[in-house]
Amino acid sequence: MPNTRNPRSGSLQFWPRKRSKRKSARIRTFADSKDPKITGFAGYKIGMGHVQAIETNKYSHKKGQEITVPVTLVECPPLKLAMVRLYKKNRTSILLKKEIVISTDKILAKRFTLPKKITFDPEKVKEGIDEVRVIAYTIPSKTTIGKKAPDLFEVNVGGSTVDEKLNFVKENMDKEITFSSVFAEGDLFDAKVITKGKGFQGPVKRFGIHIRESKSEKSIRNPGSLGPWKGQGGIMWRVPHAGKMGYHQRTEYNKQVLKIVEDLKEINYESGVHKYGLPKNPVILVKGSLGGSKKRLVVMQEAIRSTKKPDVPTIEEIIVR
Repeated sequence: MPNTRNPRSGSLQFWPRKRSKRKSARIRTFADSKDPKITGFAGYKIGMGHVQAIETNKYSHKKGQEITVPVTLVECPPLKLAMVRLYKKNRTSILLKKEIVISTDKILAKRFTLPKKITFDPEKVKEGIDEVRVIAYTIPSKTTIGKKAPDLFEVNVGGSTVDEKLNFVKENMDKEITFSSVFAEGDLFDAKVITKGKGFQGPVKRFGIHIRESKSEKSIRNPGSLGPWKGQGGIMWRVPHAGKMGYHQRTEYNKQVLKIVEDLKEINYESGVHKYGLPKNPVILVKGSLGGSKKRLVVMQEAIRSTKKPDVPTIEEIIVR
């Protein structure tokens, strides 16, 4: 039998594989909600652990038994609103009509120039507006990660009408927004993260190509014969070769909030989490893993592909690695 050929190695969906320009991920597809609130939140990744829980899914063959579930811990300090962005829909796109700074917090001076006074009146700016979004920012000084400058990200504002959305922005201009006011236990969300950087890597690790046999000519960990992709007078970009790997923006869909830990004594740690420190704000337990390194920002948005919420197991003990 002939050898199985596999000329395409590595998905072109994630091309070009270059490093992200920003340290924090951005939302490209915005969720919508009928409730007047922001549709996303952000926190800092603490690390991973696991929980001992009782299975509550009636379809599971382990219903009523004790199971072990891997979890990712994310510290979620409160957010504040820095700007409001007003959009108008076109036939084929959505256009930014106006951007208004609604905060003069001194911490924002590390990111952009602040105005001397705030001029935001919902009645004057609502005409011709179809969508309202805000630029929210974190307060890392309330954590122990040693960061001072805030992280900014754009998120959609939910509501049935534009008036309802603008009124929400006006009421929360100087207020802190907590995680529990956006998400509840059992909710699904999409996580936007910047993955760990791997440096300059070869095609075997970067694209998953096969290692050639020992008697092959020249190299063993190279793609070998380039086939029809070399007929243009040069090697085409689709051929897997060495290059930068990691530090990319990636989206993980339908992650579930298993628990919101308000009392930090429930987390079993003695002298802080390794390479992170002691959390000082509410910590959420996310089922499974999340990309990125410790202390990196995780942007969470309401799930845009969710169908049905999975059952939440009854957590008995939280164990942090």
